[in-house]
Amino acid sequence: MRYKLTFVAGLALGYVLGTAAGRERYERLKKSANDLAHSPVVRNAAETAAQTGRQYAGKAFAAVGDHLPDRMRAMANGSAAGDDDWGTSNT
Repeated sequence: MRYKLTFVAGLALGYVLGTAAGRERYERLKKSANDLAHSPVVRNAAETAAQTGRQYAGKAFAAVGDHLPDRMRAMANGSAAGDDDWGTSNT
């Protein structure tokens, strides 16, 4: 998705820089992009997507957290003991 967005941004930038229409066309494109970004429909869709993402992330964390060993859970909470040799070699 990131690459598609970068490609589209590059196309838009190339069009703006290469257009023969000049400043007037640039201003119209800028106004259209600004109107779209501040559209209530777009803002609502973005907020809905963010809320849905937070819900799924919370569910995923809860599901994975139930299967973590106690030591890993303690490390995730930042309360691991200082004398813990978990993951180190004693040879």
